[in-house]
Amino acid sequence: MSLHDIAARAMHVLDPEDAHRLTIRLLAMGLGPRASGDDPILATEVAGLKVPNCVGLAPGFDKNAEVFAPMLASGFGFVECGTVTPLAQAGNPRPRLFRLSEDQAVINRMGFNNEGLEAFAARLTRRGPGVVGANIGANKDAEDRVADYVTGLTRLWGLASYFTINISSPNTPGLRALQTKAALEELLGRLAQARDSLPASGKVPMFLKVAPDLEDGEVEAIVETVIANGLEGIIVSNTTISRPQLNSKFAGETGGLSGAPLTALSTQMLGAFAQAAAGRVALIGAGGIASGQDAYAKIRAGASAVQLYSAMVFGGPGLVTRIKRDLAAYLRRDGFASVKAAVGAK
Repeated sequence: MSLHDIAARAMHVLDPEDAHRLTIRLLAMGLGPRASGDDPILATEVAGLKVPNCVGLAPGFDKNAEVFAPMLASGFGFVECGTVTPLAQAGNPRPRLFRLSEDQAVINRMGFNNEGLEAFAARLTRRGPGVVGANIGANKDAEDRVADYVTGLTRLWGLASYFTINISSPNTPGLRALQTKAALEELLGRLAQARDSLPASGKVPMFLKVAPDLEDGEVEAIVETVIANGLEGIIVSNTTISRPQLNSKFAGETGGLSGAPLTALSTQMLGAFAQAAAGRVALIGAGGIASGQDAYAKIRAGASAVQLYSAMVFGGPGLVTRIKRDLAAYLRRDGFASVKAAVGAK
């Protein structure tokens, strides 16, 4: 166990949100881990984005685009910052972040707390090499939430490697209603129109991030709407509002559940999207990834790449290196020469 991992575990004596803020400050000061070069078998391409490895950092960790460079240096193949909204907002009242240590899980009801687009954009203007995505959302009190997404896309155009449209957080009232067919068609249609009007600087991919709590028929409708509006991919999935059997005293807290209890549900939902998409759009798997085996299962279920965040709370910053090492071993064990060759393999 590295000194960074020991320090991460020591932070468990702090309130979860305070520990996270301290972690961001230390990373910004250059005190994070630095990974060695990646195993070539893990290099891949997702919706035209070439990444040195297929293991990405999910949004929520670097909400304000403060530490994307240190997180790339720590071993992630790509980093997604946000969720960012046009205007700064405080989010929901504290406490709003809970460690469920007995369950290796996290519940959050943060409510898109962030410093707003201008601070986010200013930091992205200093971005160096590496794939850095922007996860965009709507302000809680926005009169036209679709317009907020268009504002985010327009303001960050040319600064981010890709965009993720986050309509699946359970912590902004009414947001998940944008996943319904009519609302989604309006949202994605206006975003596609906005993208077409922006200066051409190569094809900047857009991904839609969905919830794992969808009902029968919704998966197919979402896939067809995504394809009809020219988006390049879907990220499956966000946190869940469901509550499997949990042991922590925080099990009854409201908010989105992430971590180990989400693994099976998110992978099942990913498989449903892979079947409906049939290779027509790229898929990124997220939700409950804590090991190379978890990442490998997502890839075999149809993901071209994966993202994680919650598992680092318990596994420390060295987790990404362990996941990549074990994932490479699984690929070679089963005779795959690349990540791409294993995507959707039964």
